[in-house]
Amino acid sequence: MLKKMPGALCTLIAACLFALGGLLIKLIPWNGLAINSFRSIIAFVMLSAYLKAIGHRVVVNRTVMIGAFCMVATNSLYSVANKLTTAGNAIILQFTAPIFVIIFSALIFGKKPRRADLIACACVFCGVIFFFVDGISAGNMLGNFLALLSGAAYAGIFMMNTGKDADPLSSVLFGMLGSFVTGLPFLIMQDKSATPSSAWTALICLAVFQLGLAYVFFTEGLSKTPPLAACLITGVEAVLNPTLVAVFYHETLSRLSLAGAAVVFLSVMIYNISGVLKKDGEVAG
Repeated sequence: MLKKMPGALCTLIAACLFALGGLLIKLIPWNGLAINSFRSIIAFVMLSAYLKAIGHRVVVNRTVMIGAFCMVATNSLYSVANKLTTAGNAIILQFTAPIFVIIFSALIFGKKPRRADLIACACVFCGVIFFFVDGISAGNMLGNFLALLSGAAYAGIFMMNTGKDADPLSSVLFGMLGSFVTGLPFLIMQDKSATPSSAWTALICLAVFQLGLAYVFFTEGLSKTPPLAACLITGVEAVLNPTLVAVFYHETLSRLSLAGAAVVFLSVMIYNISGVLKKDGEVAG
C-alpha cells in the first residue's frame, strides 16, 4: 500500500508527523534525553519490522555509521533543546542544516562556495543573531545553542547519506538504537511512577507516530519526490511545529525570535528552491 502512494503525499505526511515533536515533548515532564531514549527504542522495533517486511538488507559500513552518529546527535540535541527554549526556536535553528552543509563542504571537502551560498549563509547568520540576542533576555541561550548544534548534526545526516556507500534506512535504524543507548541512563533514573497518563500517551504517540512512522514515510517519500517538491513540502514542519505548540501549549515566539525565524526560514527555502531550479535549468540546457 505504501509503495503505491505518491511520493509527495508520503513526504507531506512525514513532515506533519515530524512537526508533532515540539508539542509532544513539551507535554512530557521528563528529561529530554530520557524522552529520546524511550521513543527511539520503540521506533527501532517499528523500523526493524518495516525493513524485514520490504526485504531491505541492513548495511554496515563507515558511511552508514557516521550517518547514524549524526542522527543520534540530531535527535538528542533537539530533544534537550526543546525543553530549554521555545519549540519555534528549536525547530527553526535546526532548519539551518543546509547552511552547515555549505560550511562543512568548504572546510572538509575543500568545495569553494558560490556567491549564492555565501549570501544564504550571511542571511541565515543574521537571522540566528536575532535568536541569541533574544535568548540573553529570555534565558533561552543554552537551548538555542543546542538547537543550532542539532542543525549542524542534521547537516551531517544529509552529507553522509548521499555518499556512494550510504544507506539511509540503515543509518536511521542504527541511529535509533544509538539514541536509545545514549539516553538509557536518564531513562532508568526517570521517576516513572509520577508520570501522568497524559504524558504516557504523548510518549507513545511520539515514538510511534513522530519518529517511527514518520521515518517510514520520509524515506519512502524522498525516493519518489522531485527535489523542488521535497524542499517545499518539508518546510511545512518548520511552520506547523511552533503553530501546534502555540495553539495547544500556549507557547509563542517573541517578536525578536519571530523576526529571526522569518529570516532563517525564507533564506533557507529560497536557497533550496533556487538551487534546484538552477540544476533543472542546467539539465534542460
